[in-house]
Amino acid sequence: MNPPAEMSPPVATETQSMTSDPSHLGALGNNVPLKAAPPNTTGCSWLVVLAAVAASLSGLMLGYELGLTSGVLLQLRGVLSLSCREQELLVGSLLLGCLVISMAGGWGLDRYGRRWAMLLSGGLVAGGTLLLLLPASLTTLSLGRAVVGMGTALSGTAACMYIAEIAPRERRGLLVTLYELMVVVGVLLGFGCSYTFSALPNGWRYTFGLVLLPAILQAAALFLLPPSPRFLVARGDSERAKEVLALLRGMASREAVEEELRDIQAGLKEEAEHGFRELFSDKANLRWRLLMGVALVFLQQTTGQPNLLSYASPLLRSVGFHSDAAANLASTGFGVVKVVGTVPAVLLVDRVGPKSFLCVGAVAMGMSLVTLGVVTLQSHTHLTSLCQSPVGLNHTYQGQNLNTPSSGLDYGSFKLITPPPGESQWNGSDPAEALRTKKEDAGMGSGVRGRGHMKWISLVSLLVYVAAFSFSLGPMVYVVLSEIFPTGIRGKAVSVVSAVNWATNLLMSMSFLSATERIGVPNVMFLYATMSFVLLVFVLLLIPETQGRTLEQISKELAKKKQLKVRFWRRVQPQETLFTIHKTPELSTLTPQPLTGFA
Repeated sequence: MNPPAEMSPPVATETQSMTSDPSHLGALGNNVPLKAAPPNTTGCSWLVVLAAVAASLSGLMLGYELGLTSGVLLQLRGVLSLSCREQELLVGSLLLGCLVISMAGGWGLDRYGRRWAMLLSGGLVAGGTLLLLLPASLTTLSLGRAVVGMGTALSGTAACMYIAEIAPRERRGLLVTLYELMVVVGVLLGFGCSYTFSALPNGWRYTFGLVLLPAILQAAALFLLPPSPRFLVARGDSERAKEVLALLRGMASREAVEEELRDIQAGLKEEAEHGFRELFSDKANLRWRLLMGVALVFLQQTTGQPNLLSYASPLLRSVGFHSDAAANLASTGFGVVKVVGTVPAVLLVDRVGPKSFLCVGAVAMGMSLVTLGVVTLQSHTHLTSLCQSPVGLNHTYQGQNLNTPSSGLDYGSFKLITPPPGESQWNGSDPAEALRTKKEDAGMGSGVRGRGHMKWISLVSLLVYVAAFSFSLGPMVYVVLSEIFPTGIRGKAVSVVSAVNWATNLLMSMSFLSATERIGVPNVMFLYATMSFVLLVFVLLLIPETQGRTLEQISKELAKKKQLKVRFWRRVQPQETLFTIHKTPELSTLTPQPLTGFA
């Protein structure tokens, strides 16, 4: 992302309007109740619902591209005999495109509008997909994935902003949630299509090509939809914005439309008063808040979710699912769990609060990763690399020609000298290992039952991990991000945090296979588990409880909140403390015990 990545416009109060949100990362921030706003009498016409559904197809495309990665990777590494680094490049190219557009796409959104940005992104997705359908090579596949990544990220940014800006205040959270639901549905479809086409010759081409359907459908719908009223106001066309608002609000009174127009104008004026440099200043504790947001998305990605999503099928093969079809089918369960796990987050976030979800999710993720690490430690997984081709180089035939369904050739005449596809172990150069694998698949051999139990324990652990992420870190990180920054600078702050999110997602995905090759799968799982518990401590100590508070109350408290500064590289004097607490008169005094030593 998930997401890398992962991993994603903020909530608006009655005087707030949306700013540049670089990715889908801000989508779930709108689940937060608008407690500061009085009941609204504006309407919600059928046009708003249609526009929200059409824009949410951007989430479907992004989720689909994320979900298909692991299954397609199993096929392509046999077709192209990809090394570890080449597989990481193929996976990371999509995230690289997302990172590039997250840093450069905001300008185009503000200049040309949300609808035209979604149309442009549809063209990028179509162009990148056509590159993927060309004769297979690492260069064309990586370039095509990067272009598709740019398109899906730009589309997600524009879609979230567009929905938030056309939706009435009391329906904004519900309508923007459609985007996140589309993302997880897209992930499910990506896993499912990878499994469906895995047995077909060149099945990966069909999997890549199916994304053209929602891209074309969205482009056709966008020509019929109105522009964003907020964009029109920003361009100085208030009269046209008023007409669009009246169309979107249906039966709403003229006074209600004019009041909403004034709110948009006030929000834009407030945003213009805040510069980008303020994010890095001590004003209203903004620098501390920015560091909090950056640390939160960094920890979100370093718990391993983008890797376990992108490399789900190879990982499942390594723990006992000894065929591409079996591994792809098992990984399809991840998509189902992601959809189911998102539902309680949407329904209960207003009652429970994001902090509680984050804590429970971090514990569940940490425990499931520890279990997965222990199981893989007891199996052969830690002795082999996840990135090795199912066929070794010393076999009498090349995997590109005979060992993959994509080749379309019959391997029957070779079955006496080599194992058929799906029965070869990762390192096919060892005949004894291949024979052991065949016995495992047939249910024979010593210890097979134990290893059979291990693969199911591994699958359950991964499903628990995915479920925990789906109801906690997946949506709740961006709920918190939408709440901890002031209204006028929130869009700029989320832009910075989003770029860090994509960069961390890219770094994690580009190093996963190399890390498993160097230190083994169990140690990687234990490392991710450690980061989950670090995240738990971080949330408990530093993330504020926002449940039941308005955005203004949260921002005011964070602006006054005491900071914890740690001095480094200087000896602490006898009457000095290691920590300096900056207090405000409204807060109670905290006097730490004197410490001596090096700080």
